[in-house]
Amino acid sequence: MSTVLYEKRNRLVIITINRPQVMNCIDPETDQKMAEAWKRFKDDDEAFVAIVTGAGDQAFCSGADLKAWPPFMTQKDAHFHRRRAYDGPGFGGLTRGIDIFKPILAAINGNCFAGGLEIALAADMRIAEEHAEFGCLERRWNVGLGDGGTQRLWRVVGLGRAMDLILTGRRINAREALSMGLVNEVASRGKALERCLELAEMISQFPQGAIRTDKEAVLRGIGESLTEGLRLEAMLFNTLIGTHDFSEGPGAFAEKRHPRWKND
Repeated sequence: MSTVLYEKRNRLVIITINRPQVMNCIDPETDQKMAEAWKRFKDDDEAFVAIVTGAGDQAFCSGADLKAWPPFMTQKDAHFHRRRAYDGPGFGGLTRGIDIFKPILAAINGNCFAGGLEIALAADMRIAEEHAEFGCLERRWNVGLGDGGTQRLWRVVGLGRAMDLILTGRRINAREALSMGLVNEVASRGKALERCLELAEMISQFPQGAIRTDKEAVLRGIGESLTEGLRLEAMLFNTLIGTHDFSEGPGAFAEKRHPRWKND
């Protein structure tokens, strides 16, 4: 049985971390398979929205499998990790890559700790089940946040709340995560994937050009001045001009008919 499942339903893709016996923690093999899955989604012109989740009902992802990853024991190991930090896709094949401009949802069906939290933060929207818990539990083992936790968490929940979670390593439940804006919705147990599929289906019905340029503008604008961010936004908006769908939307509105999208 593969440790990563890739399922395509029409224009939707579900990527499942399939190691429920170890709370869906990620070993090097699973990490590589996750990277392959994300590349497959990115390169598939007929795949519009992805959902990442975990197998079972106990964990979304509890982070790295610390027993499986080699420590920095040798120069070779250090070189591998250094190279991965600069040009790799990041933990779970996702956290370093900011070049997937298709929508990504996270169906958080249980524990979301350490690197699992960093994977969830790399998604665009997070739906958590009522029993889910979150936290930077790697504090206890002197493992740092190396896959976006120090950069994305404060952008999502604000600096004070992010420092609270990072420094204390405390666990929070789904309701507290919702109150601080870490998750977008809380679903009943066993219903996060179903809710993500509803949202993904809705998003997939829109023409995808504007969705992708808008997501790219947001991501590329992070850290830029307002002036530069507005330039990026305008540049990406202008890439839509001349496409079929750019004319089709206003045309269909004016003619009071359903648009016929080509997603060009």
